[in-house]
Amino acid sequence: MSIQQHFEAFAKAANHPDEQLKAYKAQGKKAIGVMPYYAPEELVFAAGMVPMGMWGTNKKNIKEAKEYCASFYCSLAQLDLEMLLDGTLDDLDGVIMTTLCDTLRPMSQNIRVSMAKLGKMPTIFLAHPQNRRPEYGIQYTISQYRNVKEQLEEIAGAKITDEALKNAIKVYNQSRAERRRFVKLAGEHPEAVSAVNRSAVLKASYFMLKDEYTEALKTLNDELEALPKSDWKGVRVVTSGIICDNPDLLQILDDNQIAIAMDDVAHESRSFRTDAPEEGDPMRALAQQFADLDYEVLLYDEASAQNRRAEYVASLVRDYNAQGVVVFMQNFCDPEEMEYPSLRQELDKQNIRHIRLGIDHQMRDFGQAKTALQAFADVIADEMA
Repeated sequence: MSIQQHFEAFAKAANHPDEQLKAYKAQGKKAIGVMPYYAPEELVFAAGMVPMGMWGTNKKNIKEAKEYCASFYCSLAQLDLEMLLDGTLDDLDGVIMTTLCDTLRPMSQNIRVSMAKLGKMPTIFLAHPQNRRPEYGIQYTISQYRNVKEQLEEIAGAKITDEALKNAIKVYNQSRAERRRFVKLAGEHPEAVSAVNRSAVLKASYFMLKDEYTEALKTLNDELEALPKSDWKGVRVVTSGIICDNPDLLQILDDNQIAIAMDDVAHESRSFRTDAPEEGDPMRALAQQFADLDYEVLLYDEASAQNRRAEYVASLVRDYNAQGVVVFMQNFCDPEEMEYPSLRQELDKQNIRHIRLGIDHQMRDFGQAKTALQAFADVIADEMA
């Protein structure tokens, strides 16, 4: 199989999650929808069920969800509810709802009420602590994960054993390692990995069982690793934000020879940056993994009065030989909007060029983004000349 054929296989999974879900259901498997952010998917995998990521969709308009949502809710959250209401996700056997931002907290209750009203799948509420690192925070996380575990066991009709959970942690750590390897190789070979293909490979992980996905990704990584050293002449950037998975928008990067050297995107590298310990109590290991998360705008940073993510993003520019940062800011995302001034200040302080683009899943016209990215690329290219 050629590298392009690998990309096409991942794109099929990424662009048609409904087909993936139906295929797993045809195998007799149960499936659990997993909303952002940082839900312990390992518990779903250990229960013998399929975790299916819920990160909105670029293919729907918001209609039914408007009955439950305020107009200023981000499109990601509204579209998750829309798909639950309109039947798109009726094959799911349950949904895990997280609460790490001011939209997801009330949205979790909107989903719970609407699913109960319609007699649809059970909903599992998960409230992560912000003070996640002290022992009391870890114990609270464990208690929340135990609640999730018990409800998943009820849906699965079987107990989740420590042995199964330890195996799931190993499977997920291997998957995270291969995805970290992929984004590094994609940055080293932009001539072979377009922004569109890079996104599809990472997005596919949300709709495939992780052992199947990792096996396919390892084969692709081995082929990328065997390529000769790249002689890329275009611009290299670090991307930042919650999500940027729209092929039409990413195509603008490809058309302007803008390569993604590395990312700090919640939907991408932030989701697989941190492994879980493989020794000891597996429930504590999952809680420890959450405690170990860092440089995350959605989480409290007790080490500083301000979030240190700005310094981290700047370090990615240096470490991966990039010339700038593209900030994809989800419309109506309060955490990112509040954090942006400190990010901008740090990038300006370090003389790192950046551009901010407001996006959401409802965008269909990318004319302004195209003009802005073209100008951004031209300015950096002139500086490089």
